[in-house]
Amino acid sequence: MAMTVGELGLAVKRLQVKHHRAATEALRPLGVTLVQWDALRHLHANPGASLHDLAVLTFQTDQAFGTLAARLEARGLIRRTSGAGRAIRPELTPEGERVFAEGRAVTERVVAGSFAPLDDAERAVFGDLLQRLLAG
Repeated sequence: MAMTVGELGLAVKRLQVKHHRAATEALRPLGVTLVQWDALRHLHANPGASLHDLAVLTFQTDQAFGTLAARLEARGLIRRTSGAGRAIRPELTPEGERVFAEGRAVTERVVAGSFAPLDDAERAVFGDLLQRLLAG
């Protein structure tokens, strides 16, 4: 029997929560939360991005991301540099690059384990379906 639209939406949310919980636990030995690692990931992928740009990419307010950036800076994972105008442009420190890289391996293992029950063809179909839904 097919899932209702509501059940399907809830299943997507449950999968997201499963990933978040597993990734949070797996990142614990690196001393970062999933939210912190996600910020490092977006900064790595978008060098030169402003704090505002990074807030948008991580689904946070400017104020929340500013607080997060202060924590990352205090840990020595990023440093803030001045950009054009009043923009603050954080960049990863060597320690931030290390934590990002180790965290990427950890999170990839978590997600790979989650999708392990699907074969390559099923993952391809699932990916295509998600892309269609996100594009719509």
